[in-house]
Amino acid sequence: MDEPILGMTPRTVIVLLLIIMIIMFAILIIVIHQMNIISRKYTSFMQGRDGEALEKTIHARIKDIDHLKLTSRKLGNDQRSMQAVLKGCISKYALVKYDAFEEMAGKLSYAIALLDSEGTGVVLNSIHSREGCFTYAKEIIKGESYIPLSEEEKKAIEQAKTVEEEVKELTNRKR
Repeated sequence: MDEPILGMTPRTVIVLLLIIMIIMFAILIIVIHQMNIISRKYTSFMQGRDGEALEKTIHARIKDIDHLKLTSRKLGNDQRSMQAVLKGCISKYALVKYDAFEEMAGKLSYAIALLDSEGTGVVLNSIHSREGCFTYAKEIIKGESYIPLSEEEKKAIEQAKTVEEEVKELTNRKR
């Protein structure tokens, strides 16, 4: 009866088996506790709902997602269309005021550049004198004119070309 089992005394084997049983019992208690937690969460999730209602909810959410995808694509297409339309609109502008004649003060004359995103548009130059006010319009194509430009007109065009960068720079400074 006191024969060794696996090189151990029977008493040592019994103690080892008791320790293993206590560890297994502790693991069993932990597993039962975690299972109760999961069971409560599942009951709370499913409370008042059957599987069919849950399936309808999932289908409704999938339908909403499909609708959002379609709307997103449509908005993307609309945005591209609007960008094409806006490409030809005035998006760059500048006003340069100056004194055209030495005897006139107050910078009553001006040159205004009105350009699209590609630098095409018009520069208007209004010269104020004692005899009257004269306005000249010159066509600008990609930042250039076929008619010679005055210094004020050139300055207005250059300022109009850089207005977007100046606005971005001012916006970044405020941040």
